[in-house]
Amino acid sequence: MTMRNQPTARQVRLGAELRRLREAAGLSAKEVAGLLNSSSTHMSQIEAGSSGISEERLRRLAAHCACADESLVEALVAMAADRTRGWWEEYRGVLPPVFLDVAELEHHAAFLREVVITHVPGLMQTPDYARAVFGYMVPELPPSELAPRVEHRMQRRAALDGDDSATYETVVHESALRIRVADRKVALAQLLEVLRNIEEEQATVRVIPFDTDGFAGASSAMMYIGGPIARLDTVLRDSPHGTAFVDTGSQLERFRQLFHKVEKTALGPAASRDFIHRIAKEL
Repeated sequence: MTMRNQPTARQVRLGAELRRLREAAGLSAKEVAGLLNSSSTHMSQIEAGSSGISEERLRRLAAHCACADESLVEALVAMAADRTRGWWEEYRGVLPPVFLDVAELEHHAAFLREVVITHVPGLMQTPDYARAVFGYMVPELPPSELAPRVEHRMQRRAALDGDDSATYETVVHESALRIRVADRKVALAQLLEVLRNIEEEQATVRVIPFDTDGFAGASSAMMYIGGPIARLDTVLRDSPHGTAFVDTGSQLERFRQLFHKVEKTALGPAASRDFIHRIAKEL
């Protein structure tokens, strides 16, 4: 198969899962390569995501590794066979690869769960809100880079549209609803957009008010992306140094528990909707 110069996060994840299968079986890359009539160099490329793998070879690899988890094997086969070139591909070479990776993961998600503390979730942002967020970067982005970032963010809404869209749940701290990234007009339009998403059942929103007791989770912001099976879930964590993709079993379990802990702190969906209405009326 053709070598990939820049594998996507999803392709890297497939390779990592194949490596985990091999390591769990106590086999070296050289041993597996021999069983597949390949080379250790090619196996390294597959496990790095820089080369693909056929369905036949993947199934042989799983058999040699004594993997009895049929749901995992079928999910990996589907990932290996996927040739989707979604809308995000038009931004390749225009935006940093992580933007495309996030959109691709959201497209394939079984469900989406998010915790936000300081900004309205990207999937519900208005163009003016997103423009203000991206426009605050240092050094300041030129218009040629700012515009595609805003356009890309708006197109990510596709993950919530349609009959096959992922279920989306988010926990939003009151600070994210009250911080004015631009002016009063933009803030009001953004709150109304969140309410529209709620009313059209595109999102389940729970709010954590400022006066909530027992909330010490200011660092719990995350995007939890559900895979076809739990083992293939992914967590996105943003930091000043970039976006990190978390996918090891122990860390995934930690973030599952963290999301539910934060969720329990928040108001219920109906009370949260009313709470957002009150904030909007104050503007």
